[in-house]
Amino acid sequence: MLDLEIIKQQCRIEPDESEEDALLETYSNAARRYVENYTDRLLFETPEAAAAAIVNGVIAPLVLDDDITTAMLVYIAYRFEDRQGEKPLPPAVNEILWPYRRLGV
Repeated sequence: MLDLEIIKQQCRIEPDESEEDALLETYSNAARRYVENYTDRLLFETPEAAAAAIVNGVIAPLVLDDDITTAMLVYIAYRFEDRQGEKPLPPAVNEILWPYRRLGV
């Protein structure tokens, strides 16, 4: 979902280095799932894809924007730096995502 180039920038990896690419893609997928689980909304790359999802019955789709991208990049960099998951997730991830949560009544 996120371009590998921007992920590498966030993780301070040179663009021509490719040995971590598969790992970064895995972290990117995990970041997407984290966003979807935390917000209780499915994430789509474009407004058009989200609109099509509504037609197909998806409730409150979430469109990838700068906020969501930032949260995902912080999540990915955290996973990259702390591969064992020994430190808590940076609060910024949830702080950015909080306004996008679908809360039950």
